[in-house]
Amino acid sequence: MRQTVTDQELIREAMEARKMAYTPYSHFQVGAALLTAGGKVYRGCNIENAGYTPSNCAERTAFFKAVSQGEREFTAIAIVAGKEGEELIHTAPCGVCRQVMMEFCEPETFRILLASSPEDYEEWTLERMLPLGFGPKNLA
Repeated sequence: MRQTVTDQELIREAMEARKMAYTPYSHFQVGAALLTAGGKVYRGCNIENAGYTPSNCAERTAFFKAVSQGEREFTAIAIVAGKEGEELIHTAPCGVCRQVMMEFCEPETFRILLASSPEDYEEWTLERMLPLGFGPKNLA
């Protein structure tokens, strides 16, 4: 049975994920909630590292958790972010995260919600956020 998750619920999941962020260097905490085609939600947070390059973004954390559990079809992701102790701000995913999204998502229909609260968010498609993106279809 397919579960229905509203945008507001997905954003709340991202807000919960953000609480787990490990950000001792930047103090910029990000939470993501990834929605599968079957209605399951996978949370991710950003995880920093003293070496910086081994750090991982919240969006990729959510994707890698989902993919490692066998998920391959996704419909939306909610992202919340802001400095520790400050208001949330609309924050777009980095280029590497957009590329990971291209690997698993349909650019025309995959929805990216940039939120500061369940009531205050922008909706983007991956295609709009990554025009002319390179993905699996380019290698077919």
